[in-house]
Amino acid sequence: MIKCIADLSIKNKLLLIVVFPSVVSLIAVAVFLLLLEISEFQKNTRDDLSAIATIIGNRSTAALLFQDQKLAEENLAVINSLPEVQAACLYDVEGKIFASLLKNKATEWACPVAVEGWTTKFTDTRLCVVQPIIDNAEKQGTVYIHADFKAAYLRKIQFVGILFLVLMGVSILSFFLSAPLLTLISAPISKLVSTAKAICVSHDYSLRAIKVNEDELGVLVDAFNSLIETVETQNLAVLEAKNRYLLLYDDNPSMMISINALGNILSVNQTCAEQLGFDSEDLKNHSIFDFIYTMDIPTMSAFIKRCLHNPTQVHKQEFRQLSSQGQLAWLRVTAKSLNYDHQLDNLLLVCEDVTDARELSEKIAYQASHDALTGLANRNEFDRHVKETIRQVSVENSEHVLCYLDLDQFKVINDTCGHLAGDELLRQLGELLKKHISIHDFIARLGGDEFGVLMHYCSLNEAFSLCKNLRDVIKDFRFGWEGKSFSIGVSIGLAVINKTSPSAVNLFKEADSACYAAKEKGRNRIHVYSPDDEELALRQGEMQWVEKIQRGIENNSFCLYGQPIVPIARHDEGLHFETLIRYREESGHIIAPYAFLPAAERYGLAPVLDKWVIGSLFEFIATTPQFLENLSLCSVNLSGLSFCDETMLVFIYEQFETWKIPTHKICFEITETAAIGNLSSAVKFINALKERGCLFSLDDFGSGLSSFGYLKTLPVDYLKIDGLFVKDMLDDKVDLAMVKSINEVGHVMGKKTIAEFVENEAIFNLLNVLGVDYAQGYGIGKPVLLNELKLIKPFMAP
Repeated sequence: MIKCIADLSIKNKLLLIVVFPSVVSLIAVAVFLLLLEISEFQKNTRDDLSAIATIIGNRSTAALLFQDQKLAEENLAVINSLPEVQAACLYDVEGKIFASLLKNKATEWACPVAVEGWTTKFTDTRLCVVQPIIDNAEKQGTVYIHADFKAAYLRKIQFVGILFLVLMGVSILSFFLSAPLLTLISAPISKLVSTAKAICVSHDYSLRAIKVNEDELGVLVDAFNSLIETVETQNLAVLEAKNRYLLLYDDNPSMMISINALGNILSVNQTCAEQLGFDSEDLKNHSIFDFIYTMDIPTMSAFIKRCLHNPTQVHKQEFRQLSSQGQLAWLRVTAKSLNYDHQLDNLLLVCEDVTDARELSEKIAYQASHDALTGLANRNEFDRHVKETIRQVSVENSEHVLCYLDLDQFKVINDTCGHLAGDELLRQLGELLKKHISIHDFIARLGGDEFGVLMHYCSLNEAFSLCKNLRDVIKDFRFGWEGKSFSIGVSIGLAVINKTSPSAVNLFKEADSACYAAKEKGRNRIHVYSPDDEELALRQGEMQWVEKIQRGIENNSFCLYGQPIVPIARHDEGLHFETLIRYREESGHIIAPYAFLPAAERYGLAPVLDKWVIGSLFEFIATTPQFLENLSLCSVNLSGLSFCDETMLVFIYEQFETWKIPTHKICFEITETAAIGNLSSAVKFINALKERGCLFSLDDFGSGLSSFGYLKTLPVDYLKIDGLFVKDMLDDKVDLAMVKSINEVGHVMGKKTIAEFVENEAIFNLLNVLGVDYAQGYGIGKPVLLNELKLIKPFMAP
């Protein structure tokens, strides 16, 4: 029943709410009133008849005493006025019937034989009254009255019925009067329900409920409309998100595939379908393994297992994919465990075509391991092969040979015909060398005009013979360029690779040292590395200095010295000296520059060393009190490599700006050999600094073969006469003539001269006679630390 009521409409429920209490109330009131009336009626009737019976008993006392039956009947006659009373009986003291009065309608009824122990009570509609007669505290008899109140009961029921009908009428009237009020509640709710049903059926969230009143239902309608508006907004957002998702999924340039644990395809996006050449639905009947390259299927299977074993992680792998047209492409697959159709063992695969990237990577890998100019392997790849060979030797006790080839006269062709010619020469030589080495050997271009050949499973004698063949092939080779023909040579260094071989780095040093020894012996030669080779020992010593120079610059292990330069004819100038560099070992021992400068020149460290000297010197001059005021001129040596260093000029400019050193107090010294070897670079370098006010000195002048010819080209301010001529000029007329001629030519060109190796007063005086401007040497002053420099009084002329 509750279910039936629960399914009723709001209107019917409201009606039931109104009707049900009213009906229940009416019934309850009617029953209560009826029971109340009957109870009150019975009480009153019992009390009344009991009072009448008492009166009859009191009157009948005398009749009982005197046995006057007629008087007793007269006393009982009082009940004739009571229509409900049917009979009255009078019993004597012994309980016997003494007198009785029976109405006509009760003729069939007789007085009970005995009423002893009876009490007054109602039975249905009949009332039996038993009233004892007491006189002087003694019972004289009993009055018994029997009445039937059926008619009275009916009247009471009729009264209650009429009253019930009146209340019913009032309730019905009230219901009809309240029905419009119920409509005020049910109508808006019905409309709200209708709108809700319409929205559910049509999914049209633009529909709105109509607001009727400004009561709570109106608030409910507003809330409903607001809720629907929110739902509409969210629905549009969800729809838009769905469209975006579909757009991202189907139109995503990446292939997207969902598979189960067996590799069966569950769904794919449009890009994937087009890539594989199938319809999206058709692909659901395929396995992912149908489109994986055969050799990659085991890898794919292991990949799926790994993904399922670690479902919280994102996994990546590359595979080759085979389309329906048989095209092979590289895919980078990103996989993640996916909850699909309540299955936790499904995977989402996002596949990106990386074929181009893979090819580019392979191309880059090739370029990283090969020389772009010759197509041969490069230095890194050659190093890797050498290291692998060393590891192989330690296992199988085999023997191999590392060959280091350095072309002779390549710089001549490069400088004469240009870099294009040099590049073409290297390309042709690369092809030539590949044709004349064994198929088991490995060749590479190590850089510049240097090549390396790794001869596998080859004895030293066999390697030497093969290298002689390579040397002859290169010697016989003719390179043509713009109508000119050139021949070149090659210097080859050999180093054996066996169980006693050092590391790859040291092995290269050995081969490089052997190649250098071949060049030193006259080029176009072959030299085999030997630990007790004196030439190689010298070379190794220089190579050890490379690391010491680099570490010395980092740790500031170098220190600056100065050697005085004094004027010969006059003595009024300030402090004039040449800056010299020394190396200070951890023990404090000072090492002269001839030990490390050749290594710095050979291995390209000279510009770095020059920068350290300039920076340290300028800092000392600027931070030492009174030093700059006493300074007349400070000479600084520059390596020939510094002319070609593009950063050197900028560095020097920055140092002048940083330390505020007057440019006219700095004179840069360059050797004649370095200047002539890099003539064009040297002239540009000198002119650039002379424009800033710096001076230049040409060191060791006279040692070259064409010194005077180049002198007009070099815009220097000082000529330093080579000390080899100066120190023996007292005993050697040729040396004297050289000093004299250099001094005269220098003066003619407006340059001042400085004589080196002035070791005694006699040489000083002779230089004074010749008119040389300045002197420098141990006879004047030995090199000392910069902070120990002081003005020196030179020898006086006789």
